Amino acid sequence: MKKTITAHCLVKNEARFLWYSVMSVIKHVDQLLLWDTGSTDGTIEVIKSLIKVDKDKKIKFRNYGEVSTQTFPQARQEMLDATKTDWFVVVDGDEVWWEASISRLVSKIRNQESIESIIVPTYNLVGDMYHYLEKEAGNYTFGNLKGHYSIRAVNRKIPGLHSYGPHGVWGWVDKDNRMIQNRNPKNILYIDAPYIHATFLARAAEKEQEKNVPKRNKKLKYEIGVPFSLDFYYPEVFFRERPKTVPSVWQTVDKQYKLRAYIETPLKKIKRRLFQAKVGY
Repeated sequence: MKKTITAHCLVKNEARFLWYSVMSVIKHVDQLLLWDTGSTDGTIEVIKSLIKVDKDKKIKFRNYGEVSTQTFPQARQEMLDATKTDWFVVVDGDEVWWEASISRLVSKIRNQESIESIIVPTYNLVGDMYHYLEKEAGNYTFGNLKGHYSIRAVNRKIPGLHSYGPHGVWGWVDKDNRMIQNRNPKNILYIDAPYIHATFLARAAEKEQEKNVPKRNKKLKYEIGVPFSLDFYYPEVFFRERPKTVPSVWQTVDKQYKLRAYIETPLKKIKRRLFQAKVGY
């Protein structure tokens, strides 16, 4: 029997990238839970535009209400409780997939019987759409993997699966409160199916609205990233016709950003190579 998939999208002030994120995955999943937690930046208007073109009625919108760092795991748990499909895929409002990547992920879900979770690599943007963080900046560890990686697909049959931990160190755990990435490695699959992650860019429509999101200001990085090659192939959704409510994301950084980044970048690179970074943020 064909395995079913729900996408989880929990957002607040994600007007810049949300449309691209949802549109990059919507046709590949059976349902998409899109819950807003108090957006004030135009995100709701973007959501309305997504619902308007959702002919298959896959998007299940909920105005969830405000979430703090401490109540974040509860919101994630309620999303899990509302999920009735075999698997779910976490798709945050700043994550944009290539067609080939999301297709490969879904194919593995539907054709692998013993797999519990799937890890994929990410391109973490820094500064603007034209630069990404060096590999040495990646601190996530999954078995022998260390770098820019993330668990993005989870099998609901993991015994006692539940949401655990405050925002910043939160994760999915099993009945023994063991992080799912620490379960039997034979049941954890790594696939080369990357996505673009805008976590370190401004994501709200206006910079001032970033501070209204828990821990968002801590994530805005000032750094000179690695430039993408001139022939780099961006996710296809970035070139699709978009509603007027959806902003362009192709702006370059200003002089003030460059100046601060030029000062901070060498210090950050030295620190990464000399000291072990802490887990979470």
